[in-house]
Amino acid sequence: MIKVNSHEAKLNFSQLMTHIANGKEVMVTRSGQDFAKIVPIKKITQKRISGQDKEVAWVADDFNGALPDELQKYFV
Repeated sequence: MIKVNSHEAKLNFSQLMTHIANGKEVMVTRSGQDFAKIVPIKKITQKRISGQDKEVAWVADDFNGALPDELQKYFV
């Protein structure tokens, strides 16, 4: 893991992105304390299978219907 203070992170952002793209993690510190951790996103290696959640998820019949009056007032 690479550890840099926030000023260094700002000055060397592109270089840090290269390290992250290569799988490294970066810890950003502020006033000597760990502040943020930047990690690479895990890539999805599995292909999506159509209908895989067919028995798990459902959509209500009135999904596209009008909202009840008590909720419509919040969407002006």
